[in-house]
Amino acid sequence: MPAFKTIADFDVAGKRVLVRSDLNVPMKDGRVTDATRIERSAETIKALAAKGARVVVLSHFGRPKGERVPEMSLKPVAEALAATLGQPVAFADDCIGDTAKAVVEALAPGQVAMLENLRYHKQEEKNDVDFAKALAVLGDIYVNDAFSAAHRAHASTEGLAHLLPSAAGLLMQAELEALGKALEKPEHPVVAIVGGAKVSTKLDLLGNLVSKVDVLVIGGGMANTFLFAQGIEVGSSLSEKDMADTAREILEKAKAANCEIILPSDVVVAGEFKEHAANAVVAANAVPADKMILDAGPAAAAALAEKLTSCKTLVWNGPLGAFELKPFDAATNAVAQAAARLTAEGKLLTVAGGGDTVGALANAGVAEQFSYISTAGGAFLEWLEGKELPGVVALSK
Repeated sequence: MPAFKTIADFDVAGKRVLVRSDLNVPMKDGRVTDATRIERSAETIKALAAKGARVVVLSHFGRPKGERVPEMSLKPVAEALAATLGQPVAFADDCIGDTAKAVVEALAPGQVAMLENLRYHKQEEKNDVDFAKALAVLGDIYVNDAFSAAHRAHASTEGLAHLLPSAAGLLMQAELEALGKALEKPEHPVVAIVGGAKVSTKLDLLGNLVSKVDVLVIGGGMANTFLFAQGIEVGSSLSEKDMADTAREILEKAKAANCEIILPSDVVVAGEFKEHAANAVVAANAVPADKMILDAGPAAAAALAEKLTSCKTLVWNGPLGAFELKPFDAATNAVAQAAARLTAEGKLLTVAGGGDTVGALANAGVAEQFSYISTAGGAFLEWLEGKELPGVVALSK
């Protein structure tokens, strides 16, 4: 993880601070329906305003593809941010040019403005230098607080960092520090739980993890592919039989790296993919031809919970079963609750994120009890894959 400056490294009093947030929040009928991202982003904005900065918030919203799409305006988001901050947020109808300049210049120290959707300009996603310069003239300091957009080299996430003195915001800082502790310099033994439907979407991830962790637990539909690759019949389960050779290569790579791979010893099977479908627990190598695996079994979950007690660090990406259908969330819930208990006892550092993971841990009732839960999705996955994130690398320059 590259070294980076934080907002504590700058005297921001009276300065115009451009804060790149990710305020791409769910919206219905012009109203924000889930303000989680706004609340998390507000911490950096509040901290800067309290130090007398003139805070200018930048964000994208949706995919307007360079057009002014009224329903993708950030105006309702600015109103929601004002409610969260407990102070007015001025709004500029554009993110560059005279309109934006007038709103920024009118700010007094401690005040906050939001500029219109960056993606109303197609140059944003092209990381156009002139567009980045048009943003840069509006600020004295640049703060990137959008880890979730850090895997994209856009003008506001990468280009701006080369034009102004730059720092990580509090949210970005927390994310980078948590991820650094989990995989860059972790306390061993390290266990990774990787679930999800398809091996094909997580090849880079699995390939990177086997060389970094001591134990790799494979769950979800991916486990079925690995079982099949070892000559075990998986009935009508979701599996990528054409990926069997790749699965065997990953198993060999893990063996060479001294990484223990754990697959479920028992599984929960059903005849159909639906909530409360009639089900049974069978050994992983005894799946009936007309049944599908929908969860890891109770013995597998108990063994995994026990395994966690001998580990120091857990990285989790993806559920162990079809957690959205009860009772096929049982294994994910049991292991998540065991991890949460160990976290509370100070015995395990737990970092989770990506896709369904946040929902699965919330379903298990432990979303607040892990050391760190990343809501970043794509950026979290690319980091797990060992890829450099342009938005993070730019901060270290």
